[in-house]
Amino acid sequence: MRNISMFNVYSTLFRTSVKLPNVPIIGAKEGEFFPLLRARWRNLFDMEPALREAYRYKDETCILAVAGSRDHVVLPVKEYQWFLDNPDSAVSIDASVAESLQVKYTIIDNDLYHKPAHHYLIPRRLTREVGNLVPDLVDEIRASIDDLWGWQPGETREVCIYTTMQRAIGRVTNRIFVGLPLCRDERLLKNGIAYAQDVPLSSMLLRLPWGPLRPLLALAFTLPNRIHTNRFYALLRDEIRRRLREYDAQQSNPDTEKKAAGSVPNDFLQWSIQQARESSDPYLARVDTLAGRILLLNFAAIHTSSFSITGVLLDLACAGAADGRRYIDELRAEIDEALAAHDGVWTKRSLADMPKLDSVMRESARLNSFVPLASLRVVVAPDGVTTPSGVHLSPGTSIGTHAYPVLHDGSIYPDPESFQPFRFSERRRVETEGGYVEKAKQAFATTSTEYAAFGHGRHACPGRFFASSELKLMLAYVVMNYDFEFQETRPANAWVGVNRIPPMKATVRVKRRTQKVS
Repeated sequence: MRNISMFNVYSTLFRTSVKLPNVPIIGAKEGEFFPLLRARWRNLFDMEPALREAYRYKDETCILAVAGSRDHVVLPVKEYQWFLDNPDSAVSIDASVAESLQVKYTIIDNDLYHKPAHHYLIPRRLTREVGNLVPDLVDEIRASIDDLWGWQPGETREVCIYTTMQRAIGRVTNRIFVGLPLCRDERLLKNGIAYAQDVPLSSMLLRLPWGPLRPLLALAFTLPNRIHTNRFYALLRDEIRRRLREYDAQQSNPDTEKKAAGSVPNDFLQWSIQQARESSDPYLARVDTLAGRILLLNFAAIHTSSFSITGVLLDLACAGAADGRRYIDELRAEIDEALAAHDGVWTKRSLADMPKLDSVMRESARLNSFVPLASLRVVVAPDGVTTPSGVHLSPGTSIGTHAYPVLHDGSIYPDPESFQPFRFSERRRVETEGGYVEKAKQAFATTSTEYAAFGHGRHACPGRFFASSELKLMLAYVVMNYDFEFQETRPANAWVGVNRIPPMKATVRVKRRTQKVS
């Protein structure tokens, strides 16, 4: 066993699966032996300094090597657009994600990843339906946060921000994925949240050992994945079968279809059933396929949104008494004004009239971004690709560009390490003369080469418009219904290898306001 363990360590640190270009290696020191090996080790434990060091080479190509991950070739900022313009047949995001998440082992049914029919529904149905989904979002946000933070006026609780927000995100998101009452089923939530934690943990463990050992080790490392997958499926099967029967009955009888038109659920599961029945692929209509698609969406949505809402609530609650109270007062005034202009009703339009609320989310995502490198891809062109600066990248090379250090670049964002919640609403105000397009560039869900918190280009996060609405509605409800006991210092985020995570055990004392605002 000792020999196997030592071999795993050796293979993790020494291996290189592709021929890397002759460019600077971040973390390597001139004249030392095994520079790539030592760089991997250093960067694993000092990721933030490594990213900042890589940004010193923002005008040229460099290598960021990290133990337990691929060796990433980081392209210069000036080549970002060239990189994005490459076709998927040359540089592939699918290959990058499959390697990063070890999809072959962590997702029980691999066809769910390789036949991602649900990806088409996100921009074509979820994004377009956001306005119609706002009432359901508001209702579930109110119910979930009241349960977790207290609903009686004057009630005070000390709450763990991450834990409570993860549960709230799970409920609210599943309200849109599977509807009532399943979204409030504690067993469904527990297994969906657990799976969202299983995938990144098991994939991280599986990236460490030598490749041929992975199938054997995966049996142990992915046991929780399989347990939570099977439990999640079991809880959804009856509902899926019922909906399939009803859908088929409605399609075969026009009168039934017409009568049922108003009672058909407007959620992701129903859209998936419709898509499956309209498809010629019988795999898509299998009960476990439909359940698996909902589970994958839980992983994608819960994991990222929980980090985002945790980050912004800690930014506000830990801004100090003077600044924190001022920020909250300005947000409450804006929300009151916007709701008054829309008859007190939350809608997509009333939400759009809250630029400060939007700015707070964008600023927090900038400051707390968990994306170290932007738009990671793997070269899949048989002959490789050559960059505009003449660097040849062999097939199998992992490539990306700067993300984290760009978001902390003082020439782009003055005083970049400070939390300035209205940074982007001020920019929108200044750019009013430029019209809607210029103002929209500062919106939370808008991406650019200078703001890649959601990625950028055609493969930017497709669910970001839904997530933006969900998170802003959740933040607004908290701000309007709870007072914080402000803290002077914010608990720091942590780096775990290439991953940046919020302080998961941080707590804040909150008090339910006497004046309740829906």
